[in-house]
Amino acid sequence: MIAGLDIKELVELALLLIAVGALSGFLAGVFGIGGGAILVPVFYECFRIAGVPLEVRMPLCVGTSLAVIIPTSIRSFQAHYKRGAVDLTILRVWWLPILIGVVLGSVIARYAPERLFKIVFVAVAYSAAVRLIFAREGWKLGDDLPKGPLMRVYGFCVGILSTLMGIGGGLFSNLLMTFYGRPIHQAVATSSALAVLISIPGALGYIYAGWPAAATYPSVAALQIPFALGYVSLIGAVLVMPMSLVTAPLGVTAAHAMSKRTLEVAFGCYLFIVGSRFVMSLLGGQ
Repeated sequence: MIAGLDIKELVELALLLIAVGALSGFLAGVFGIGGGAILVPVFYECFRIAGVPLEVRMPLCVGTSLAVIIPTSIRSFQAHYKRGAVDLTILRVWWLPILIGVVLGSVIARYAPERLFKIVFVAVAYSAAVRLIFAREGWKLGDDLPKGPLMRVYGFCVGILSTLMGIGGGLFSNLLMTFYGRPIHQAVATSSALAVLISIPGALGYIYAGWPAAATYPSVAALQIPFALGYVSLIGAVLVMPMSLVTAPLGVTAAHAMSKRTLEVAFGCYLFIVGSRFVMSLLGGQ
């Protein structure tokens, strides 16, 4: 028994995490999102059941999500790259601003209150949900992506917000690229590459950010379950990663073979629901 859980509850949690790994991997391939928008809410419920203190629960979810995204995003990127769908020009412009944003986001994670992570998640989830559900072809900011400083500002924002939300950056980059007239399949493929840039330094940053919390909350050092590094739960990552690796290429195949409209609406509805869950948490404190 761990943190008051019996064997049956532990098995149910393990099966849930494995199922979520399969879903997050598939969505990583379909949308280029890394799966973090799926992982963070589910990790939050699992860690709540496991008795993780509220003060560190959300950053722990975010850090673990970024760790899980690492192999998933690499697998997704490789599959998209083989199809020639990744825009390497965007990567050359964005890699440094994104990295700076990730580093700053990791520093903020070390000192920010737990509510900040929820507020960022809700704001982004609601914005993306509106875009996915109600978007029209005529919704554009321009005919092509901007040049110069504005493009670098976009990259910085993608890096810092993705790090605070625990996602691979696909929600933001997909939104920007499609608003500037880029094909959705190219946006998805390029987003998978950005997820690699964000997830690796982001996960390392959350390991760094979580060390003070482990000292303040001894139970967090073991996450009520053995093997946690800072704000990264190794147990959660190990349970989710294998299935996400299996299903990521399936998502890539689906992305290139079918219309995405139905999936976009479904995912938008999901984001609205989980965003509302965190609104309730902000209001109720759980």
